[in-house]
Amino acid sequence: MKWWAIVGVALSTLLVGCGEAGLLDGVGDATREYVEGDQITTTTIVPVAAGTGDEGLIGAADAKWFNDDIPNQMSGTPDQVVRGVWERELKSRFVQSSRAEIVAALPSIMFPGLVPENVEWITSQLVFDETTGALDRDTTAAFGLWISDPYQSDAARAGVLRVGRAAADLLPTRSDIVPIIVPDGISLSWTEDGHRYELFCRSDISVELCSDVADSAVPLASLLTR
Repeated sequence: MKWWAIVGVALSTLLVGCGEAGLLDGVGDATREYVEGDQITTTTIVPVAAGTGDEGLIGAADAKWFNDDIPNQMSGTPDQVVRGVWERELKSRFVQSSRAEIVAALPSIMFPGLVPENVEWITSQLVFDETTGALDRDTTAAFGLWISDPYQSDAARAGVLRVGRAAADLLPTRSDIVPIIVPDGISLSWTEDGHRYELFCRSDISVELCSDVADSAVPLASLLTR
């Protein structure tokens, strides 16, 4: 797979602050503006080597998943799970959800099989359109990678993965992963099987390591606790 980095000035500062109640709302929005905006920005395209192995990585299934033990978990068809999770925390856009609930709601969703070795916790949320109670098309799910207890300090968050719906005319196969260097780190974007993925890694994570994380994506269902 080819890897290319677009090195330039981001249109605005990447929003990585920890919002009210530890929500991920806003994370990555500036990166999306940089990718899809209509402003003209001068960039220099240079090749970036992929990582050289699994050094500095652990299995995502070996991290602690913050929401796997939440009470009143939903099961059933995707529609039933989405409706049940929405009703569990009505009027909240980002709703804490377990791995099993996210897989039930989005059966084909992928997640990196490998994460940086200092990641201790992974948080997971389904994201809703507050006016309809349906999953938001732009961001249907969000995951946080934390090096210590989640939501205690924004500095503890090593990265964020946002998942949205891909354009209907895109091929289901995994696209090339496009790295975009931004002031606070790097954002990697790709599409696969109807989903669009945006992985943000903080600047203390190398481009190569972040690329290895993105390239390790596997069905989230395969990472469920057995």
